[in-house]
Amino acid sequence: MTIEKDFSFDSAHFLPNTPPGHKCGRLHGHTYLLTVGIKSNLLEVEQWVMDFGDIKKVVNPLIENLDHQLLNSIPGLENPTAEIMAKYIYNILKPDLPELHYIKVQETPTARSIYYGDEK
Repeated sequence: MTIEKDFSFDSAHFLPNTPPGHKCGRLHGHTYLLTVGIKSNLLEVEQWVMDFGDIKKVVNPLIENLDHQLLNSIPGLENPTAEIMAKYIYNILKPDLPELHYIKVQETPTARSIYYGDEK
C-alpha cells in the first residue's frame, strides 16, 4: 500500500544551464507542492502504513530550510530543476523514512517531477 503526504513551500530560483534568453534562466519563484510517497504493508495493530504525523516530523525541518530561500544558494541545488530537487529531497529524507517510495516536486499545476530513488 502507498500513502502520500503533501507539503508546500515558496522559493525562488533560476536555471543557470538553460540556453541564452530562456525565461527560466531569469530569477523567478514558485509555490512548490511536495508529495512524499511511503510504501509498506499495513501495520498489524494500527492498520495504517505510517502515522502521517511521523512523516510531518521528518519533512518539516527540510521544508523550513527551503521555504522563502533562493534555492540556487543551497549546496546541491545550484541548478534547481524539478528533477534535481526531487532527487535532492529524496536523498535527504530516505535515511529517516526507510519506507520512502518516491518524491514528487510540482512547480506549477501542470509541471512536476517524480523520483523513485535508484529504482529502475
